[in-house]
Amino acid sequence: MSDNVVEIAYCTRCRWMLRATWMAQELLTTFDSDIDRMVLSPGAGGIFEVHANGERVWSRAVDGGFPAITELKRRVRDRIAPDKSLGHADRAQGSA
Repeated sequence: MSDNVVEIAYCTRCRWMLRATWMAQELLTTFDSDIDRMVLSPGAGGIFEVHANGERVWSRAVDGGFPAITELKRRVRDRIAPDKSLGHADRAQGSA
């Protein structure tokens, strides 16, 4: 069985470290028994990307801006723990 790894790459010049650490905290709280390793990767050039098990699940450049935390949790969940319920976040998606 392979480890579930989530990586958040963020631009240091843009001062996005706090945003990256907050999102990491939210993901680690929600997926406390599902994430084996959380990696914060400082970068440059306006990067803000989230990868789960090597697959990009969010890119500021591609997806436009920053994700709502519920959307990010859904995308990470779909990659690392597809059977996990996100409770109210799943219900909000179904009602939209």
